[in-house]
Amino acid sequence: MSQPKTQRRLLILPTIVLIILATFFIVLYQAVKNRFISINEISLGANDVRGADISSYQVNVDMAKLKEQGIQFIYIKATEGSSHQDEFFKQNWQNAKNAGLLSGAYHFFSFESAGITQAQNFIDAIGDSLEGRLLPAVDVELYGSHTDNLPNQENVARELKSFLDTLESQYNVKPVLYAQKDFYDKYLATDFSSYPRWIRDVYVPANWRNGKDWLIWQYNDRGRLDGYSGGEKYIDLDVLNPNKTLDDLRVK
Repeated sequence: MSQPKTQRRLLILPTIVLIILATFFIVLYQAVKNRFISINEISLGANDVRGADISSYQVNVDMAKLKEQGIQFIYIKATEGSSHQDEFFKQNWQNAKNAGLLSGAYHFFSFESAGITQAQNFIDAIGDSLEGRLLPAVDVELYGSHTDNLPNQENVARELKSFLDTLESQYNVKPVLYAQKDFYDKYLATDFSSYPRWIRDVYVPANWRNGKDWLIWQYNDRGRLDGYSGGEKYIDLDVLNPNKTLDDLRVK
């Protein structure tokens, strides 16, 4: 016997609802993945302390213009590995100071050279003192062939410790560690948990996956502001942990 029309309609209705909901979440997922919608931006508060980090990719940077748009601190790439110095670092370093924009320097850590020589490269670029600037930072992440051929954990720990110890001895502060969650959990969580954390999570709010134990959160790697030209159209955007102040970032 065939089912009554009313009963068939009642069976069809939940199916339609499920299809609509599934379609909605697929579209939402794609929108977040492709950055048409930013959950991170929505989660930020009006009083959050916002910052940015730059390198030679942004080429010509107007620090005063960034400051006018609410950027309160900036990290500038200084060095990479044991010999490379960012070609725009000195210019950016001086311009940030001239604009009264609180600034710090970061190093991109290489798995191909010794930690102590990388630290010396950073010190050579920065100078003997960081007074009045931000805590030094080191970006530790997988790159190039290392994304498939993971570096040895013991080697990373040994050379990174040498790098950090050298900077700490020079500047009398603990450097900030920038790392994505997966890398941090695998390589840094055990031996380097005492160092301030700069986390990267560009899809979901920091606290969702990282708890509250972080100092800086890079929430957007495709930000767009006025004030830089000649290179990359995007800029990395950061926010300070709401339980911290800029004094927690500053070298005394």
